[in-house]
Amino acid sequence: MSASPEGVEAAGPGAGDLVLSFQRSFFTMGRMDSLPLPELEERLKNSDDSTLIQHILQQHEMTGAEPLDDLYDALGEVLRSEELKMCHKNYFLLSGENIRLGENVAIISEGTTGLVTWEAAQFFAEWAMENSEVFNCSILELGSGIGLVGITICKTCTPKQYIFSDCHPNVLQQLRTNILSNGLLLDSDTWNAKDCEVEVKNKYVSEENQGPEITVIGLDWSEVTQEQVELQPDIIIATDVIYDPEVVLCLVSVLEKFLISNERKEQGSVVYLASTVRNPETYHQFKMELDKVGIGHQVIPGPTRKIFPYNRCTEIELLKIVFAHHL
Repeated sequence: MSASPEGVEAAGPGAGDLVLSFQRSFFTMGRMDSLPLPELEERLKNSDDSTLIQHILQQHEMTGAEPLDDLYDALGEVLRSEELKMCHKNYFLLSGENIRLGENVAIISEGTTGLVTWEAAQFFAEWAMENSEVFNCSILELGSGIGLVGITICKTCTPKQYIFSDCHPNVLQQLRTNILSNGLLLDSDTWNAKDCEVEVKNKYVSEENQGPEITVIGLDWSEVTQEQVELQPDIIIATDVIYDPEVVLCLVSVLEKFLISNERKEQGSVVYLASTVRNPETYHQFKMELDKVGIGHQVIPGPTRKIFPYNRCTEIELLKIVFAHHL
């Protein structure tokens, strides 16, 4: 986000980065040890005025969130309690706008890992914002989870069509809710406002402010229909979907089906896949399976700007995937 120059300059050199670091970690419900509290405390000790605190409060008020004390209490409850299922996290963009997502506190819940935002999703969303010209087309996202990547692209890039997909009914439910909560228009055939349990009276997309055509579909990789294959998106994206050897064969099969179908197009389709390399053997297996069916892949540079507060020491790799003869 863009910080107020007057407030940052008055607070002293480096205050802007400190404010942004604190704000991004705090509003994504980061762990206490991820907040730059020692740096903040040291700066306040050496400061003769309260400019820095005032600036943090001003930036907070711009989000329209609850009072700061309530947020601290809520954050503490999340960190202390395993019983609380859902929380709301705010991911700030460079524009100052924020993406608000309902997420599950537990990493695995209701038989799925899709109700939380993973690091590779934040990584890819950063890359997408730096390469917005890539996404002026139709896009299919596999394993959308709760929607950070897709919502970021729909709000900061200019896709013509964006298709979110997942296979878990509870993930699809929360995904629809998050899309609507961020002021995006969802195809009326793919959602039921009552089921989503979200108020949309303050959210609108007018004819003068039309965004991309957005749909949400249930897509089970083991049972992909011919109708789904014929969607023929220009770009297919996926993040953090390589975590289980049993999933690898299904994923490669799905990619092969879409790429074969889209060969009829002049340029075919391109797949962008970002992965946190947790198990090198599983990740290597994925690449080997791609080679077996003639799908080429190359590693491309990741994002250069730090926007979201994930661990930068995590090994995340971004692949561009096409049929080998297109490389």
